[in-house]
Amino acid sequence: MTRTRCLLLLAALLSLAILQAPLAQQHSGTPNPAQAWWEHIKFLADDKLEGRDTGSAGHRQAAEYIANAFKRAGLKPAGTKGYLQPVQFVSRRVQEEQCSLALVRNGQAEPIVLGDEATLSMRIAHAPRVEAPLVFVGYGLAIPEARHDDFAGMDLKGKVVVLLSGGPPQISGPLKAHYQSNRGEALKRAGVIGVLSIQNPRGQDIPWDRSKLARFRPTMALADSSVSGGSDQQLAVTINPARAEKLFAGSGHTFAEILALADKGEPLPRFALPALVRAQVKYESKQLESQNVVGLLPGTDPKLKNEYVVLSAHLDHIGVGQPINGDSIYNGAMDNASGIATLLETALALQKEKARLKRAVVFVAVTAEENGLLGSKYFATRPTVPVAAMVANVNIDMFLPLFPLRSLIVQGLEESNLADDLQAVGKELGLQILSDPEPERNAFTRSDQYSFIQRGVPAASLKVGFAKGSPEHEIVKRWRTERYHAPADDLQQPVDFQAAADFNRAYLLMVKTVANRSERPRWNADSFFRRFAQ
Repeated sequence: MTRTRCLLLLAALLSLAILQAPLAQQHSGTPNPAQAWWEHIKFLADDKLEGRDTGSAGHRQAAEYIANAFKRAGLKPAGTKGYLQPVQFVSRRVQEEQCSLALVRNGQAEPIVLGDEATLSMRIAHAPRVEAPLVFVGYGLAIPEARHDDFAGMDLKGKVVVLLSGGPPQISGPLKAHYQSNRGEALKRAGVIGVLSIQNPRGQDIPWDRSKLARFRPTMALADSSVSGGSDQQLAVTINPARAEKLFAGSGHTFAEILALADKGEPLPRFALPALVRAQVKYESKQLESQNVVGLLPGTDPKLKNEYVVLSAHLDHIGVGQPINGDSIYNGAMDNASGIATLLETALALQKEKARLKRAVVFVAVTAEENGLLGSKYFATRPTVPVAAMVANVNIDMFLPLFPLRSLIVQGLEESNLADDLQAVGKELGLQILSDPEPERNAFTRSDQYSFIQRGVPAASLKVGFAKGSPEHEIVKRWRTERYHAPADDLQQPVDFQAAADFNRAYLLMVKTVANRSERPRWNADSFFRRFAQ
């Protein structure tokens, strides 16, 4: 091992030790530069709010807290009911004891164990019974811009496809992410009735033994079908990659072979699997209401005041779930009480400064992000300001102040000239502005900025930065493994308060820069997402 590598490893171990240290040890005797920010998180992530699940009493308390903070900051009500925008949902919860899943070969059924080997996704309204042939379709992507089509030449009508998450490495991350998020359109055209999706272990943030616990949570869909779009899919299953080999038995291929090809960036084969899938699915559904919270800071420039910069962060988390180490409340302190706290502190800072921004700024705390960006999708489709006048979106989601702020990761940096504003902010504050170092995670389409992108609004999402493979990256990866969507994302975890304060300062400067720029933000000429522009 080289001396440089040894030093990097030592730095990583020291950083990880700090990450595990009790909060009080890290900050005893020193003033907290982000105290006001942390006070918001202490309220939002308190056990009393029971994880702020969409439509819950705790979520409603969080929404009212945010509305009151918007009022204190002098924001005007911009919801359909004061600061609130009610959103109607259909909630589905699996009744797993009445469900079954099996592979059928030569008339013999081989059970697939729900929980250990697979989970049923309640994002669709499953058919009560499905029995259909299986076909492996690689990544299951059709990307015309890259001349890539996993469905070409395949007879898929009435069949269930098996696919590996991710996509060819030579295709840009945002492009892959977009087509993965909109895979349903290609599946519908091909006549596919169901999907068995295998998570590539390289892109798996949460270990299977922990992620499977979420299968009992209710899953939401927008009640308004004109917004949700609907689906013809009859079966949606996620397969444990550690148990996926059984799907390929008798096919002449192995899952290990598929993973090896994916790791090397080589094309994946496509082939029929010598089996049927047989599924019986039972779930219960109910109607419920949740809330977006919307406040408006009016613009002051006669020519620009009717244009809107939208700031977004999601207020929901995943509520009460299966206990881990005896704790069943998934508090969501970093995901995403931290982003909401930054949103509130930004509004309060602008009030304190008596800022007169040229453009109007819309502050939106959205619901149901954890259920597929549904609250932001509803707001972007049914906005309380004219959609054509929304000129930019700046989103914050789980920005993770775990180590000193020296750079910002910007999802969407290459897509619009918001990059110019970000570079200006970075120059003023001495911060490096980085592209997403992990495009394989599809983060560009996994948070609320994507709802605005699909409405043609140039957008960016900001996080505390790190270089791939650095000690800081190891801290982030460990945080995801141990705390992401777990009860451990609570008020007892270590936080670098100076990094949080520095991030909030950068975010505030970014907001002012975009709101005061002379020209409307625009997509870059070579951006795929330019096609959505109004």
